[in-house]
Amino acid sequence: MQKIKKKKKQHKLRKTLIVLVSVFAVLAGLYTFVVYTKIPFIKNLRDAYIETAMQTMSHQWLAELFFPDDVIAEVMANVNAAQDAQQGIESEWTHKVEQKDDGSFYEMFDEIDKSSLEAYLKAHPSQNKKSLMELNINEAGLDDEGTTIKTKQGDQVLAINAKKGVLLVRVKGSNYQGVLAILKNPEDIRCCIAEHIGSYGEFLEDFVPRCKGVVGVNASGFYDADGVGSGGTVDGLTICSGKEYGYHTAYGRKRMEFRTDNKMYIVDADTKVSPNARDAVEFTPALIIDGEALIDAQSAFRSIQPRTVVSQSRDGDVMLLVIEGRLPGRSLGIGLPDCTEILLGYDAYQAMNMDGGTSSVMWYDGEYITKCSNPEIRCRYLPNAWIYG
Repeated sequence: MQKIKKKKKQHKLRKTLIVLVSVFAVLAGLYTFVVYTKIPFIKNLRDAYIETAMQTMSHQWLAELFFPDDVIAEVMANVNAAQDAQQGIESEWTHKVEQKDDGSFYEMFDEIDKSSLEAYLKAHPSQNKKSLMELNINEAGLDDEGTTIKTKQGDQVLAINAKKGVLLVRVKGSNYQGVLAILKNPEDIRCCIAEHIGSYGEFLEDFVPRCKGVVGVNASGFYDADGVGSGGTVDGLTICSGKEYGYHTAYGRKRMEFRTDNKMYIVDADTKVSPNARDAVEFTPALIIDGEALIDAQSAFRSIQPRTVVSQSRDGDVMLLVIEGRLPGRSLGIGLPDCTEILLGYDAYQAMNMDGGTSSVMWYDGEYITKCSNPEIRCRYLPNAWIYG
């Protein structure tokens, strides 16, 4: 009897071991397949994951834990190659900007779906003004649901300030959400430097009122040792109201300049600064130059991150895009190919990426209207900001 029990026990143990070895073999095979496959769909997801981890200082270990060094090196080499491929491509503005009639609401705010606005005004008699150019609707707060007004692109309108030329739009996808600010007076966009630059930065909530603006977003990157930088030292050259701060970054970066003609130009960072540049920031990469997308779904720059992008449309509108990220259940973030697609939908002619991550945030009319990626803090200290108004 003892021998029979012993044999049964040994048989059961062998069976368990066979199952475990089989499971391990399947997992090992699956892991090898995911790591080295060239099937586009899986490769794109894998590369996006590696990009995301490697471009987030506190998460790099996740990529290094699961993927061999040669695979990580190949992905990041592709990012660098895509960045290098942008060198020599600079804005020329071959498209002539057509001046809008500032007195015609629907010509100025040509993105708005007229029927949805009329329905909203009918349902909100207090907003019925003698002139649509007096409209000041604000349902953009973090606790607001937004309006029932739509853009022609089908997105929800959050706010309209006709006198200041402000239109705020909710952009949303399956795993992300954010705000697109469409600003009608390009002469009113400017770079504002932190009050104590050189020592520490400034919160966006302080930037906007001090710089007498109504809308603000983050701009340059900054030196951020161990992820606890004070925002006091600009990474790269920045120009605020004609005054230079920082210094040129290494080869591979781009510089966006707002010049005295109120157009946004994107050039290589090592190109001589235009004598007409009034405000500028160096970062990377460019998304759109002269109406041509430099980034698409097959490009690098697919890491899922909080994002800030500055853009200008064909008719001169300045567009500030902020996408929230790292907020499970609300917004995970977005890759730059998707940012490019959003902006092209609003007729972007130039567009360039700004600093992202925990720095990405938008402020409007006295409050934050996007959430910081770290819910435990209001935002980070910033060296400078794009201010409108």
